[in-house]
Amino acid sequence: MVVEMKNIFAFIAILFVVAACTSLLLFGLRFGIDFTGGTILEAEYKESRPSMDEISTSLQNAGIASFTVQPLGEKGIVVRLKEIPQETHALILEKLGDQAQENRFETIGPVIGKELRSKTVWFTILSLLLIVGYIGLAFRRTVEYMKSWQWSVAALISLSHNLLIPLGVLAILGKFQGVEVDIPIVVALLTVVGYSINDTIVVFDRIRENLVRHRGVDFEDTVQRSIRETFARSFNTGFATILTLLAIVFFGGETLRLFSLILIIGIVAGTYASLFFAPWVLKVLRKS
Repeated sequence: MVVEMKNIFAFIAILFVVAACTSLLLFGLRFGIDFTGGTILEAEYKESRPSMDEISTSLQNAGIASFTVQPLGEKGIVVRLKEIPQETHALILEKLGDQAQENRFETIGPVIGKELRSKTVWFTILSLLLIVGYIGLAFRRTVEYMKSWQWSVAALISLSHNLLIPLGVLAILGKFQGVEVDIPIVVALLTVVGYSINDTIVVFDRIRENLVRHRGVDFEDTVQRSIRETFARSFNTGFATILTLLAIVFFGGETLRLFSLILIIGIVAGTYASLFFAPWVLKVLRKS
């Protein structure tokens, strides 16, 4: 039975966490202009869009450095670069050609970007603490079997697993593909937190019910019974969600592709952790 291989599954989870932490330490995260400050310009071509190489070459020949160009939909582009004066803005529009119509032009100062990054970190930490507090409160009546803080810590460790893995992937993509962390990516990560904690609470709640319903049964047998009873629900929900996200990855356009990919990675990690890692952590804490 799969659940009897709990130690192997836990080892795999820890291995992925170590790999993710290693990539974060080696490569770090590339933050977008939302967090570092800079300029973003969106334009759409009335007819056919030139290739990204042609646009990049045209801007480089104009003396514009340190920029990235990405496709947006069928005819649009997104140009990201450092904060620029109005003269450079006009030069970029000139080099894009008469067929390009500007739809968006925003400049974010470095102070605002730094403040936004700081607030994002603190809001994320606050969200995690509130989740931990809620779990401790919801499971406070199980002190006969488990202390409330053990449920909370197990959930927090599981959440860390679910966040670190997509962050590790982002670090690798940032190093080799130039992928940057921006607001949509943060939204995707917070969505992963909400989705995975819901999955974990479902499993934990079934463990709690079985502890009360089957008094005197070995704790490890109770955990295995609970995983068997919730496996189909967790797997089917995660699988259906991933199918929808895969459709967005392939047909949703460039701007949604990375957002959906991070959600897929997070949901896979979250479903895995809820079924095989979080219960294992719970058992380890109970023995401590």
